[in-house]
Amino acid sequence: MKTKADVKHILVIRFRRVGDSVLATALCSSLRRTFPNAKIDFVINKGIHTLYENHPDIDRLIIFDDRENNHFPTYLRKVWNVMHDTKYDVIIDMRSTLKTLFFSLFSLHTPFRIGRRKPYSMGILSHRVDNHANKNIDRVKQNLMLLDPLSEIASVQKTEEFTLHVTNEHKAAFRAYMEQQGIDFSKPVVMATPTARLIYKVWDKERMKEALRLMIDHYDTQVIFNFAGSERDMALLYQHELGDDPHIFTNVEAKSLPDLCALLANCDFFFGNEGGPRHMAQAMGVPSYAIFPPNIWKGTWLPGQNERYQGISPDDFMPFEEQKAKKMDYAQRFSLVTVDRVWTGLEPMLKRFLPKK
Repeated sequence: MKTKADVKHILVIRFRRVGDSVLATALCSSLRRTFPNAKIDFVINKGIHTLYENHPDIDRLIIFDDRENNHFPTYLRKVWNVMHDTKYDVIIDMRSTLKTLFFSLFSLHTPFRIGRRKPYSMGILSHRVDNHANKNIDRVKQNLMLLDPLSEIASVQKTEEFTLHVTNEHKAAFRAYMEQQGIDFSKPVVMATPTARLIYKVWDKERMKEALRLMIDHYDTQVIFNFAGSERDMALLYQHELGDDPHIFTNVEAKSLPDLCALLANCDFFFGNEGGPRHMAQAMGVPSYAIFPPNIWKGTWLPGQNERYQGISPDDFMPFEEQKAKKMDYAQRFSLVTVDRVWTGLEPMLKRFLPKK
């Protein structure tokens, strides 16, 4: 039986998109507290890996690009090489899919091969955790349940705080760029996501515009629209339909995820549709208010909900089972999120967290 002192090298397998990977940093931080002398490797997709290059609780990034992920022989070869180049004492497979299980299969000598309880993981994982059975706990708590088997050898030090980091130099450089683009830091600065990569997550355009107008009229806020790729045209349309209001900025662009961290670090507040940028805002300590669409459970995807991090969901006003019983379609369910209801939750946060400038 290994002891805590024997744990020298840990592998955390995450993959997926920004939101999932940001929340996974709480697990890495908990591992660092529990095994301060161990090295922690983090498996992640190329394209979002830059978020974690400066993270103090991640020692090495193992990056898979699209070609490696989508060509199975290439994927297997890389997994084989990873597992035979390093002797791991702990493997935590946060996804436990048929593909990710090859990490454990190629390292059966690793005493702690921990993952989710799935029918096909028996015999490959040494410890299987049913961490998604309880739908009443958030995703960070579900992730941290994967650490429970390690209590056999250590007193596990869990933290639910998920974090991202930006250097002071990067923050200062981005602030100077924002000033060049017309941002006046003597007034409140809010980053907003009126659009989203997945169209079904986007709140009604007219309601979003009305909420943005209330924010500008009541608090003289400068609103920076964040968007990516194909979202640009929609963001520009919102700006035009809001009369090209000088309070709205589409010319402050974060061209990389580290730039987005630097942008958030210079903002006073986040408001918009639920998604990766909201998770990043919370990880950067920026107060935020998010609009959750139907079928995206706020209780799962808003960890650490408190006066600083809040959101609104159709389920707040009608239980899901009642929506189902009434045979409401998706649009009808989303329409439960009205401007008045958003403003009722949003305005007290703006009053509390926007600086009195």
